[in-house]
Amino acid sequence: MKRVNLIILVLLAVAFLIIVERNLLNLSDILHLENPDAGIVLPFESEVAPDLRLETVRKGEEIPVLITAAEERLGAVVAAMNSVYQNSKANVVFTIVTLNDTVDHLNEWLTKTRLKNVKYKIVIFKPELLKGKISKDPQTLEAVKPLTFARYYLPAYLPEAEKAIYLDDDIIVQGDIQELYESNIKPGHAAAFSNDCDSASSKGFVRGAGNQNSYIGFLDFKKDAIKKLSMRANTCSFNPGVIIANLTEWRNQNVTQQLEHWMELNTQEDLYSNSLAESITTPPLLIVFYKRHSMIDPMWHVRHLGSTGAGNRYSPQFVRAAKLLHWNGHYKPWERTSSFSDVWDKWFIPDPTGKFNPVRQHAED
Repeated sequence: MKRVNLIILVLLAVAFLIIVERNLLNLSDILHLENPDAGIVLPFESEVAPDLRLETVRKGEEIPVLITAAEERLGAVVAAMNSVYQNSKANVVFTIVTLNDTVDHLNEWLTKTRLKNVKYKIVIFKPELLKGKISKDPQTLEAVKPLTFARYYLPAYLPEAEKAIYLDDDIIVQGDIQELYESNIKPGHAAAFSNDCDSASSKGFVRGAGNQNSYIGFLDFKKDAIKKLSMRANTCSFNPGVIIANLTEWRNQNVTQQLEHWMELNTQEDLYSNSLAESITTPPLLIVFYKRHSMIDPMWHVRHLGSTGAGNRYSPQFVRAAKLLHWNGHYKPWERTSSFSDVWDKWFIPDPTGKFNPVRQHAED
């Protein structure tokens, strides 16, 4: 009888210890949620990364990602970086190209928010690089954003990298950036782009002036310099808002120098189409990479979210499935009118200085 009582007491003691342990674990979880220093994400962040805890050291091959940061669009840069970083466990290292008057603001935004663990370096763009390479036409000068040409100088900003990714700032990445980085670039090609004809973005797009999915929408095929290239005017164009670059080939083929040559020649001979589609940055790239570039998976560059009718053109299911979204066009997700701005909102991190506020959100306050 004594032995039975002893066994019962032991079992009761074990049960008691199990109950105590579970209560302590629950208390620990509660304390972790209430203590912002314990590594839990903010309420907004928990929606997109509910299981995120203290940042772990990211190891393995570095994935260089270059993005530009204009002062008036810093919120876009931060949202893009956040989406890249949170959707991958890869060892991503950002190179941010900006101008001198933006550095302090950018540093404060990155170091005082959840992006404080992100690896990045800031490089100053020198506008004098563009001297003699931009048309002096007043309308053209007004449209020129110097930082848009930073992609021409990828090897200079990433001198030790053999491969890199360039991203426009008006994008959100929903897939693992390592998958994009590992995309195949054919031997002899210095870059991969999204083809404007074959991509999921081109179907059903209602275009304005200019044919935005072929070379004739960007270049004037009546000019002798263009005629001599023997390019077909109906060749599919590509969008340089996302670039996977083989920097070794880029250097070997003197791609930067070739791009500068066509920029300079355009100032003398006005080679671009009069109904230029979207970007003055694109025409030199189209010439240099004519039939000499690889393709990016269409779901890694779903475009035209910033165009009229994008909300009717894409279903919410398709947008969720896309691995990279690009709001190219006039309507940006941080402004008053844009399709799928709620997707962008998930990745935006408020400016700790209070200087940048999405116009749409600010208007509702």
